[in-house]
Amino acid sequence: MFAHLTASRRCGDRGTRLKASLISAIGLLAAMGAGASTAMAEDLPGWLSYVAESSPAATARALSAPVEATHDDVDTEHIFGFSMGSDIGKKGEIELEIENVGRFGRRFGSYTGIGVLSQVKFTLTDNFRVAPGVSFASTQISGVPDMIDNHRNAIAGASMEFRYKVLDRDVMPFGLTLHAAPGWNRVDELTGFDAQIYGTEFAALMDKELIRGKLFAAFNLWYSGGATRDLTNTWSHDSEFAVQGALSYKVNSTLIVGVEARYVRAYEGLGLDRFSGDAVYVGPTFSTHLTEKIGLSGTWSTQIAGKACNDPRHLDLDDFERHQAMLRFNYLF
Repeated sequence: MFAHLTASRRCGDRGTRLKASLISAIGLLAAMGAGASTAMAEDLPGWLSYVAESSPAATARALSAPVEATHDDVDTEHIFGFSMGSDIGKKGEIELEIENVGRFGRRFGSYTGIGVLSQVKFTLTDNFRVAPGVSFASTQISGVPDMIDNHRNAIAGASMEFRYKVLDRDVMPFGLTLHAAPGWNRVDELTGFDAQIYGTEFAALMDKELIRGKLFAAFNLWYSGGATRDLTNTWSHDSEFAVQGALSYKVNSTLIVGVEARYVRAYEGLGLDRFSGDAVYVGPTFSTHLTEKIGLSGTWSTQIAGKACNDPRHLDLDDFERHQAMLRFNYLF
């Protein structure tokens, strides 16, 4: 959660080409979804079926039809990789989640960072969920410029996640859930050294069923920020902003596969004050049910574009890693 909050570097606002790359990637995802929807109009959700009928009478019939909740038996929360769907589970559900995030590769040397977040999720109502969690960090650094060699495994910190579902995708044109997760870390997950880090993240999680029971799309907006006190008792403040999009296709009753694109910007200052660098990640995603109660999902993302503001070379490998991966385990009690 706080892996990059101490890595920013000061510079002016740059990154226009990276924004264009993200828009192209998200546009490609949207075009794929739109094409699939047109090709399979007969499978569209009921509230969109009128698009496939050209007559005014058909349009009037569709608009006058009552809206019914038709659940597709797909929990979209974890089918999009790093991106999230709007589903939060049913009232009364309790779920254990272990999320493993790996960060691999800098421009030179050897760098591996692993963060493990273990949460227990309590869905208190149909629209509200809380999830306390503890995190573990493993950092292996050797020969990376501007970083001290370090090999350490440690309990990193704790967090509390809150989610509120604003729009239910089963009865509305799309789903929308708001996410907030304040936390505290005693270890800098980027460097592996002791630190006091106080931060939070906020997100708007949106998703939509493009083809009933088959094709799903997600769009996320993320902000994270924190204050860090290092071993020299020096405070720093950093923040990140991310735009994410994903498409996922249900292959069969147990397997969903897809593709995800993410655009991330790093800043100095809690208010996205001084731009440091940006990166575009693209990669495949998967989600599967091992049993009725056990789920496994994940992704592997590669930085395909990016630039640190003080480095003319391709990719931002000062603020971000070359590869980011995630493997998530869920158990429903």
